[in-house]
Amino acid sequence: MVIRYFAWLKDYTGCAQEQILCPDNVQTIDGLMTYLAARSDDFAKAFSDRAVIRAAINHEFAQHDAVIKDNDEVAFFPPVTGG
Repeated sequence: MVIRYFAWLKDYTGCAQEQILCPDNVQTIDGLMTYLAARSDDFAKAFSDRAVIRAAINHEFAQHDAVIKDNDEVAFFPPVTGG
């Protein structure tokens, strides 16, 4: 699975993109955030307020209960406003 981090999530985690093998018990966006947050203090800080984190699976917006698969690309980013 490819994971991309944008804006302050990239700053906190220290990476823009990584490829990981998800454990079998990680099946949703929320589960993935829990798994990632447990990796280090920096990841825990990045995912500390999940309510404001948006996600996309394969370039499509996804809710936190969306199912993920091993070959997906998952992106995490803060809310975006435009003008």
